[in-house]
Amino acid sequence: MAKDETRSARNWLYTGDNLYIMKGLNSQSVDLIYLDPPFNSKRTYSAPIGSKAAGASFKDMWSWRDVDEHYLGALAIHYPTLARYIAGAGAIHSKAMMAYLTYMAQRIIEMRRVLKDTGSLYLHCDPTASHYLKLLLDEIFGKNNFRNEIIWHYKTTLKASARHLGRDHDVILCYAKSDLHQIHPDRTDYPASENTLKRWSKYADADGFVSNKHFAGSSSTIIDTSDEEKGFNIKRGIPRDVWYIPHITGGNKEKTGYPTQKPLELLRRIIKASTNNDDIVFDPFCGCATTCVAAQQLGRRWIDIDIEAQARDLLIQRLSDDEGLFTDFIATDKIPVRTDIQEVPQDKDVKKRLYQEQDHKCNGCGKEFDIFNLEIDHIIPRAKGGGNYYENYQLLCGNCNRIKGDRPMEFLRKQIKTRESVLKQKIIFGE
Repeated sequence: MAKDETRSARNWLYTGDNLYIMKGLNSQSVDLIYLDPPFNSKRTYSAPIGSKAAGASFKDMWSWRDVDEHYLGALAIHYPTLARYIAGAGAIHSKAMMAYLTYMAQRIIEMRRVLKDTGSLYLHCDPTASHYLKLLLDEIFGKNNFRNEIIWHYKTTLKASARHLGRDHDVILCYAKSDLHQIHPDRTDYPASENTLKRWSKYADADGFVSNKHFAGSSSTIIDTSDEEKGFNIKRGIPRDVWYIPHITGGNKEKTGYPTQKPLELLRRIIKASTNNDDIVFDPFCGCATTCVAAQQLGRRWIDIDIEAQARDLLIQRLSDDEGLFTDFIATDKIPVRTDIQEVPQDKDVKKRLYQEQDHKCNGCGKEFDIFNLEIDHIIPRAKGGGNYYENYQLLCGNCNRIKGDRPMEFLRKQIKTRESVLKQKIIFGE
């Protein structure tokens, strides 16, 4: 069973909206982020009855009901180019794509904050939105931090037609946080070619290692040097950016019935390439917990989030099914509280400083007030991961503060805009 929350833990599973949970995580706290978000494929996925994941489902389609459109205005303050791009994508594709990209931008910005400077992000997508998401990542992470577009190739029953060729791959976009990041290609267990195996197998031991003496003067391109005293391992080839890993079939013991489950081999290859032992692997869309299981198998710590409360039970079952793998972890729906920012009391000095910075105006309606008519408020509500730190404080007039309540600022902006629109209509029609 999961540990009691009062005890320390190596691993965490959070249930809820990953945006608000990420806002409660410390900056630069994770080493690798893998995410397999919805692809905006306009399909509804459900796990079959009787499977381990029975009852799990999600709707992979987006509209402005899913994402508050007023967040796009807030995004423009810090990422004006990004906001213009998302609006343009809406004009080119659809409002659904604009909503989807806004939803993803909110979350990718937080992912970059919690990722260490030495860390990397792998975003799993399909051709439906991969080209749109790449531009999103170029802006948030920086185009120079793009590392690879990895093609996960698999066999599929989807045949070619008069309208398109057969589709049998997904895309994984790899970005670094900075130049401090390193990829370890010799750890990825990329399969060697048949020619390499044929040429060197007579020298290899049972584990695939060939003594270094056999390579004296050789022009071999085998690169695995992870265990130099043993020599080279012919089972590992030169890693490329096209990975053939079969889909999980019905008879595979990994299969949970979760609609979009990915194979453990795929996650193990990513984790080996970009982390060291005891590093923290983070998956904000953990689904059927494949990332957790792969990280645990490889001796990494993990933090995972899923919107479905069922994720906890499925994770426990998968860890228990893997003999010797089960570990204690904390499963909670409580939003974490950041400990890397000093809390500041809401005193008179804070109010005076905010009053000057906001030019004596309410941060909602924009009207000017005397200081005693303004109230200190949290930009991000505490119920949504916002803390008592100065950067999360603002001054609102009493009316705006009552309208906003414990909701995000986007709610207040929407209410103000709606009210202004109604007032404008009344003026136009002389009401």
